[in-house]
Amino acid sequence: MENLPIDIDIVFALGVIVTLLLLYKATHYSKPVMIITLLWLVLQGAVSLSGFYTVTSVVPPRFALLLMPPVVFIIALFFIKRGRWAMDSFDVKILTLLHVVRILVELVLYWLHLHKVIPQVMTFEGRNYDILCGITAPLVWYFGYVKPMFGKKVLLAWNAICLLLLANIVITAVLSAPLPFQRFAFDEPSVALFYFPFVWLPGFIVPTVFFAHLVTIRRLLKAKSN
Repeated sequence: MENLPIDIDIVFALGVIVTLLLLYKATHYSKPVMIITLLWLVLQGAVSLSGFYTVTSVVPPRFALLLMPPVVFIIALFFIKRGRWAMDSFDVKILTLLHVVRILVELVLYWLHLHKVIPQVMTFEGRNYDILCGITAPLVWYFGYVKPMFGKKVLLAWNAICLLLLANIVITAVLSAPLPFQRFAFDEPSVALFYFPFVWLPGFIVPTVFFAHLVTIRRLLKAKSN
């Protein structure tokens, strides 16, 4: 977006890189995962630069093409035997640590709010408490896996709560956007996520965080039943 300090782009790019590298590490350096992810990032980057997502008056909203394909793909993995096998091999310790990226995301959202391109309701000054997941992620990683002190119930509870917080901000973001079903922030709608590079938040970071929680919960439930 024009007129935004380069610092915001740099911090956001760092968040994307951290997410990508930790996902790559958690999948044991899977080349297919890296290739598919990079292709998706390039595709969405190119589409957003064309201005495609800035058209908000159409139904269904074009914004859905950012979030829904990766979410549908993730859910489909749970119904495919090979997908379940792959997820069961992922490193849940790294998937837990991956959530630290939410700190960078929340800082970026706050800065975007200061520049009037997203509403306050989407920040930690409003209805967004997702930063708590990023702050607590290193503690859960360390005391849950490195020096185990937290039991499976605590780990399950943390993942469930963080999923709810993620759902909260996603719903808030959608209802704050200048779309036909907007419900919040009419005086300061969320427009930043329609532009490059911030399209990678709903198009990559959010689905990756969602995926990390689902894989971890699946593994914890399987371990609990054994």
